[in-house]
Amino acid sequence: MTPILMLGAGRMGGAMTEGWLAAGAFAASDLMIRDPNPGPAAKAAEAAGAVLNPPDSDLAQARTVVLGVKPQVWRDAAAEVAPWLGSGAIIVSIAAGVKAADISREFGGRCVARVMPTTAAAIGQGTASLYADEPEALARAHALFEPLGAVVALTDENLMHAATAVSGSSPAYLYAFIEALEAAGAAAGLSTRDAQRLARSTLTGAAALLNRTGEDPAELRRQVTSPGGTTQAALDVLLADGALPDLMREAVAAAVRRSKELGA
Repeated sequence: MTPILMLGAGRMGGAMTEGWLAAGAFAASDLMIRDPNPGPAAKAAEAAGAVLNPPDSDLAQARTVVLGVKPQVWRDAAAEVAPWLGSGAIIVSIAAGVKAADISREFGGRCVARVMPTTAAAIGQGTASLYADEPEALARAHALFEPLGAVVALTDENLMHAATAVSGSSPAYLYAFIEALEAAGAAAGLSTRDAQRLARSTLTGAAALLNRTGEDPAELRRQVTSPGGTTQAALDVLLADGALPDLMREAVAAAVRRSKELGA
């Protein structure tokens, strides 16, 4: 499955590269990176032995092509490299919303897998939703992303929109929640530094406990909520009509709509 050609090594592509090298999943020499504005991850991979911005004639060596450019410019990227690729190259796309059939067509009918990953792949804690019609493409996606964290294979490509909203985009939801909690702590009288430390360490610890125990989050919530106590008072606000549950449904629905628009 190597060499792997990375088309775009921005935030997500860079996270994947960092994760692979840290896990020893692939050697840097297995990677070819094509990016007109390479970031720190791409430059670090080059220093370790990856080929940065190889000539077009070398692209035929690639056995796996990771389409990691922004959805708005993916067709341009495909047009630039497709004529140079070998016939057996498999395309693995992380472009949100873009249908596998459209990608396959622009890449000359080659097999395609779609993946929605998260940037925690850089530390081996990522999550990736996979979809492919062809077993070979699905197996290739599994091989790429299993070293980077949890993998969920979807049976219907249309579910990629929901996976994008619930997983691919959701780290930003958590970061926004932490921002708001830190600000609320400061408003309640804590120093900014103390509010940050308390919010971040508590939430990362709670997430680790959820992961380790496998408990239903509703059960963990009940375990730390005393009737009539401080936590219950806060939850009465968060779980009220029109509050957090409704806002999350609206947020996920908005992300789904945008994912569909990007693929149109």
